[in-house]
Amino acid sequence: MPSFVWAIAAFAAMEPVTAATHRFVMHGPGLLLHRSHHRRTHDGWEANDLYPVIFAAVVCLGLWIGFHEPAWDGLVPVGAGVTAYGAAYALVHDVSIHRRLRWFGERRPPALERLAAAHDLHHRYGGAPYGMLVPIVPAAVRARASSSERIAPAPGT
Repeated sequence: MPSFVWAIAAFAAMEPVTAATHRFVMHGPGLLLHRSHHRRTHDGWEANDLYPVIFAAVVCLGLWIGFHEPAWDGLVPVGAGVTAYGAAYALVHDVSIHRRLRWFGERRPPALERLAAAHDLHHRYGGAPYGMLVPIVPAAVRARASSSERIAPAPGT
C-alpha cells in the first residue's frame, strides 16, 4: 500500500482513538490532569497540556524507529498521519474553539461552528461527545440541549 494511503488511514483512525482516549483515559484515571481543562478560566498553560506533549513524544519515538529501522519504515507515514491529525485537532480545539491563540480574531470560521457547538455540550454536561473533528452527539444530549435543561457536570469532569 502506498505511503500516502497509510498516512490518510492513520489520520482517519485517530478520531475514534482520540474519542476513546478522551472518554476512558482523560475522564477516567487521567482526570487529574484533564480536570484543569474543564475549569472556567484558562490562563496560560494548564495541566491538561501534558497530554499532547505525551502523545507527541510517542509519535516522535515511532518516527525515530521508522526512520532508523528499515523493517519498521511503515511507522513514518503513520506518524505523519497522526501528526497531521494532531495539528488539525490543535487548530480546531485550541485555536478555534477555546481561542487560546487569537489567529481567527473574535470570530471563528463558520465551518467550525458545528464543532464548537458539540464541544460546548461536552463542557456543559461533562460527557459525550468525546470526539473532536467528527463529534458524535448522542440523541439524549441533543434533546437535553434543545430543551435548555442545564445540568451541572458530574463532579470532577
